[in-house]
Formats: sequence, structure tokens, C-alpha cells
Amino acid sequence: MRFTRPLAVAAAAALAMTAVGCASLSRPTDSGEASESTDWPTGPITMIVAFDAGGGSDIGARLLATALEDELGVPIVVENRPGAGGQVGYTALANAAPDGSTFGLTTIPGLIVSALDESRGAEYDVDSFAQSALQVIDPMAIAVTPDSDIQSIEDLVAASEAGELTATTTGIGTAEHIALLQFNEAAGTDIRPVHFADGAAPATTAFLGGNVDILLSNVGDIMPTLENGGARAVGVLAEERSIFVPDAGTSYEAGIEVMIGSSRGYVFPDGTPQDVVDRMSDAIGAVLEDEAFQEQMANAGLQPAYMDAAEYEAYWHEQADSIGSVLELIREEG
Repeated sequence: MRFTRPLAVAAAAALAMTAVGCASLSRPTDSGEASESTDWPTGPITMIVAFDAGGGSDIGARLLATALEDELGVPIVVENRPGAGGQVGYTALANAAPDGSTFGLTTIPGLIVSALDESRGAEYDVDSFAQSALQVIDPMAIAVTPDSDIQSIEDLVAASEAGELTATTTGIGTAEHIALLQFNEAAGTDIRPVHFADGAAPATTAFLGGNVDILLSNVGDIMPTLENGGARAVGVLAEERSIFVPDAGTSYEAGIEVMIGSSRGYVFPDGTPQDVVDRMSDAIGAVLEDEAFQEQMANAGLQPAYMDAAEYEAYWHEQADSIGSVLELIREEG
């Protein structure tokens, strides 16, 4: 499976480019009838973002929305629907009319955790969405204090065997928590989570104050702390190194097959005609292929990781299986 592709979206986009606007593909509707061909888009499209304006997810979505207006020739109206860790927005997206007038940003693992964990009371499940395209995978970074003896993931494993280590998360069932559970299982370590339900800011403050040994965070979110000298990245949980912390080795280089980060992609409500889903997939691929747009993303700390509709659907379900396997561990700490 492909994970991060540093600024190399052209080949993947080319593979995704079946005939733009092709109407020969269709997604079965609930009644079992094939959808008719469409002249989509014919009017404004709403993009639901399940988070507050100004965050990393919102910034990337708004960059894409602006570029898609030129690519599709219609307005893209960004509508922020924050609340309940994304569930408010995801519920609105799942319940929107499947006519191509509404699509939205989704993040993994957040959406999948909420869909699989019955205690969250989500009104949607993993199959409530039609996957269109992936834009970003922001890999999880492992950081330590600048004066730490830990220089690599291998050193981290050795240090954990020598004594108890703790790591920050932004709450039970979050990306950081799942990353730590998967890392412990794959590496045979027992690094203990310290949860900060109020988000990354208090987690970072506790780390900087020496109260937690390891800072876990997506690369894009941790960059300010790295740049101001408050932390040093010793690894990323990915197959390929991050363009933003190229000196930090990967989990795969250390022989630990764990890949996780915040993956951000776009979906429609289930039942949306497949030709609409594919048309948007192609449009996103074309935008991500543009060097000027790649530069905009890089300036925002975002690394492109394009997948077309078929690839993204397969990735979505692979992630659901992977997250489902650690859900019981998450519940035990809940």
C-alpha cells in the first residue's frame, strides 16, 4: 500500500485520469438501480469541514476548495461544522443528499474510531460514505527533548526496555493514542500514554515542562516546536521519510511495520453517482499535480499523498480493519 509520496503526485494522478466526466461508471443506488449520466457540476458545491476554521485540516481543505473552483468551474462553499471530535460534521455529511451537491473532508483515524466505537453513538458507519480522493497523510512523529540520549527509533526501543517511558496523546482513541498502541504491539515496548483531552497545546506544554518523556504529534502540527528548538524528531511512523523532517528515520527502517498519521481525504454521502465521485477524484488529482499548489501545501506544512477513488476506498477499509484490531485496547482505557 502506498502511504506518503513526497511531492510526487503526478504519476498517481495520471493513473487516476480516466476520461474526465465519463458517465459510463455508476454507483448503485439504495433501490439497486444504476445512476444516470450527469452533467455535474452545474452549480455550487458545499464542502463540509468537521473542524473549526484555522486548523491544519481546515487550511488544507480551503486551499483545495479554491483550486477546485478553477478546475470544476463552480463555487466551492466551505462550511465548518465542528463538534464532538468531528461527529457533528460527519453526521451532516452522511445525511446530505447524495446528488453531488455536498462532499466533505474526513480524517482517519478519527472518523473510523467514531464509527466503530458504539459508545460514541455515531449516526453513521464505515459504509456511510463514498470515497473520492486522498489529499494528505501527515505522518505521526516521535519527538524527544533536544538533550535526550535517544537519537533514533532503535534508541527509543532500547530506552523503553531500560525503564518506563511516557508519551503524550490528545485523548483516548485519538491518532496519537492509536499510534502508541500499534507501536507498542509491533515493537514489543510498553510506553505509557498520558492523555490530554484538551488537545495538542496542553500536551506540548507538559512535554516542554519535562512531565512527559515523548511528544507524539503529526509532523505538520509538531513543526513549530521543532523549529523553535523545543523538541527533536527521532522518527516518523511511515514507510518513507517526511520532507519536513528528513533526518528522522522511519518505523519501517527500524523494522517496525507501523504506519499511521492523520490522513485527510474527501468523500460524498453513500449513494452519490459513481461518475460524480470519479469526476471529483480526477479534479483533485489534477490540482495535486500542479507544482504551484504543491508549493502552497508545503508552505502550510502539508505533504501531498494522492489516492484516486478506488485506491482511497481500499485504503479506507484497510484502516478500518487495522483500527478495529486495537479498539478493544482503546475501550480498556476508556
